[in-house]
Amino acid sequence: MSLRPWRDIERRKCRQIMVGNVPVGGDAPIAVQSMTNTLTSDAQATIRQVNEIAEAGADIVRVSCPDVESTKALKEICANVPVPIVADIHFHYKRGIEAAEAGAACLRINPGNIGSEERVREVIKAAKDHGCSMRIGVNGGSLEKDLLEKYGEPCPEAMVESALDHAKILQDNDFHEFKISVKASDVFLTVAAYHALAEAIDCPLHLGVTEAGGLRIGSVKSAIGMGNLLWAGIGDTIRVSLSADPVEEIKAGFDILKSLNLRHRGVNVISCPSCARQGFQVIDTVEQLEKRLAHITTPMTLSVIGCVVNGPGEARETDIGFTGGGAGKEHGMIYLDGEVDHRIDNSEIVDHLVELVEKKAAEIQAEEAKQSVAAE
Repeated sequence: MSLRPWRDIERRKCRQIMVGNVPVGGDAPIAVQSMTNTLTSDAQATIRQVNEIAEAGADIVRVSCPDVESTKALKEICANVPVPIVADIHFHYKRGIEAAEAGAACLRINPGNIGSEERVREVIKAAKDHGCSMRIGVNGGSLEKDLLEKYGEPCPEAMVESALDHAKILQDNDFHEFKISVKASDVFLTVAAYHALAEAIDCPLHLGVTEAGGLRIGSVKSAIGMGNLLWAGIGDTIRVSLSADPVEEIKAGFDILKSLNLRHRGVNVISCPSCARQGFQVIDTVEQLEKRLAHITTPMTLSVIGCVVNGPGEARETDIGFTGGGAGKEHGMIYLDGEVDHRIDNSEIVDHLVELVEKKAAEIQAEEAKQSVAAE
């Protein structure tokens, strides 16, 4: 129990698996994922995009493998990217075997749609032989016909039954290195299905609201659905599914985790919406700062508040703060580590705050390096 128990999240207890060198589940940090939208058969284009996604902070990246050309390219892709690759497999079991042989760290499959039990066993053997884990991916839009007939529509019970049926196939073949997702485009269905699944099995859970939409609405729906689950302690790895650049999925994923104090990466900017009291152009300033500080990966907080109503209070809780002096005033106050430090002309805000953040990041990194050396 912390000093602020209302902020505590007790994560669901589950076993841990490995996706390449990334632990998922147990007490591991919640991993953030995205998926490429290039043709996997175009190895160079896919490598470029995976590297962009990884640079944005992704722990794991998934690529689709719908054909033999894709799995042929996978070996080159896996050898030239810094993060584990999940191969998305549907229908043809040989693609799963080829992906495992090519170096995929994980196979995303529905064991029920890749053929007979013998074929499933071949995929499992390939996964065991090459150190692959698996993700059972259940989707509300592609449930099995018999479950739809049984329940009448996609519902939490149908999704969980599908997931557990698929898990049993792996367990019956003595394969336990798997995680499960039960995604739907409906937020209510998604949340209810994950809550039920979390009670039914002890494997790691991959969260997502599938086909969430474009950048704005998709991020909102994902934050509502996944935020609900993460707040309840459910979820070990996440993907924000957006009709947008995959890099935006990673940004949104980390923003969700930062909002719940579950993971921290980069600068968390706390800013007001602005009003007639603002002493400077808050919206323009924040927009510039977010762009100028995108390269900072060191976790820290920066408050940018337009006036002195809430500004000093917010600044006391952040690493660096700036508070406007009020409408018509040309100077504002800089706070460092919660304390009043100095005034600055409004025209210098962006450059000065960027300089302060970069300096603070360097200090934090130096202290972490010092502690690391001392611990060896």
